Formats: sequence, C-alpha cells, structure tokens
Amino acid sequence: MLRVLSTHLFLNQRLHPGLLELAGRAGAQAVEIFAARQHFDYTSRDHVMELADWFRSNTLEPFSMHAPLFPDREMGRAGAPGVNVLHPDKARRIDGMDEIKRALEAAEHIPLRHLVVHLGERTDMWSPRSMEYALTALEHLGAFARPLGVKVLVENLMSEPTTPEHLVTILDLGHLDSVGVCLDLGHAHATVGIEETVSKLGKRIVSAHVHDNHGVRDEHLWPGDGTIDWTKTAGLLQSLPTLPAAVLEISYSLNDEPASVPDKIRAGFEKLTGAAAH
Repeated sequence: MLRVLSTHLFLNQRLHPGLLELAGRAGAQAVEIFAARQHFDYTSRDHVMELADWFRSNTLEPFSMHAPLFPDREMGRAGAPGVNVLHPDKARRIDGMDEIKRALEAAEHIPLRHLVVHLGERTDMWSPRSMEYALTALEHLGAFARPLGVKVLVENLMSEPTTPEHLVTILDLGHLDSVGVCLDLGHAHATVGIEETVSKLGKRIVSAHVHDNHGVRDEHLWPGDGTIDWTKTAGLLQSLPTLPAAVLEISYSLNDEPASVPDKIRAGFEKLTGAAAH
C-alpha cells in the first residue's frame, strides 16, 4: 500500500522543499499536493518550477493533486465563491472548471499521476440537472487531463450528489471508465459507513483519504483519534482487486507540536498499512 502524505497538513504554510523532505523522512513514499493558492500557488511559474526541480532530484513521488476548493488565498474567508462545477449558475460552473484546469497545468512540469476532484459543495442536491453537470465536468476534465498523463479521481463527499450510489450512477451513465474514485474514509464513516462505501465503489477505488472522526462531522483527525475501526477498514481495502494508495489527509488546524508531526505521520500510516500487513 503506497504511503502518500497530503500536504493538507501544511495548508497554512507555503509549500516548499523542506516540507516535502519532512514527508519523506516521516515515511511517506509520495505526496498529494493540495492546490490552495496560499499553500501551493499554481499560478506562479516560480513556485511550480521550484517544486518541479525538487521532484526531479528526489525519490518522493508527486502521486496526486487535490483540485482547488477556492480561487483565492484565504479559502473563501474573504467572500470568494467556492469552486463548484455543479453550481446552478453556468458562469460559476465555468469559473470552477477554469480554476481546476489552471491548477492542473502544473502537471506540465510536475509529473502528477492523479487529480482528485470534488463534485460540488456540501449543500448541493441530487437531481437530473446536477447529474448532467457532473457528467459534463468529468468529461471535460478528463479530456484536459489525459494529454498531461493525469487520471481524474472523483471523491465521495458528505453531499447528495456524491453518495457512493450516485457516484456509480454518474460514472456508469457517462461510461466514464477512465475516471477513478478517491475513497474518503472520513466522509464515508460520517455518512453511510465505510463498508457500504467500499462495497459500492469497489474496483473503481484508486486511492483512499485516510483520516478519522467520531462519525458525526468531518474532523480530519489522526487515525486512532476518532471511532473508525482501522483493522476492519484495512481488511476491506485489502479485499479490493487493486490495493489503493493510502493518502494521509490531516487537518492543518489541530495545532500539533511541530516536533511531534513526523512520529504522528508514521503512526498514522501504520494504523492502516500496518493493519493491512497482518
């Protein structure tokens, strides 16, 4: 099971080679770059090339990029609208698509393998129209990503359009065999359950966002700090035709002591990959 650290853990810092080196020292084999402009400024050629140069001379792999959720440097706190490819307003959908493509252009220099995409926001409802918008977005993003060597992965959120059942409907209806799934274990635990989610999404699962919560809200805790049964979860993932990558996606707001972070990263991976090994 590939050990991937999401840079979401460092979201309140500029992403620089020192943080990538910390990930490697803590046992990560790869990273998922979280595309938030205050963290990774994908609009800055200098920032993109700084990371591209580092990856070229190091073994840590740029496994994936998480598509931007906001187009600004403040995660929407100053009022910028979220990146939403399911929004009823066509202009908002176009803006959202443009922002995701702007971030994905980094793959021209950084050899990313996957792009993790959110279909809409938590308040979006399931309807024939939202399904149509989802199909259009995934077809469009897939066509943009393919020449860059990137596979699009859609994530199960805590919203109606992204339940496991609805994601399968979207992917099947659109014959989107080239689109995979990023299974978010925390979102699954707080909604229909991990077992049902794994059962429905099955062979489409390429990676898994690993974090914990208490089954009520999306807390992005270290594995073991919530109520997910990690031994059972590891067994469910092991039963899949292809073992997904384990992407540790921890909240940047937990205020962990910096000196403790490498050990917590190692322990977080061990909760899932260690259980899978036994």
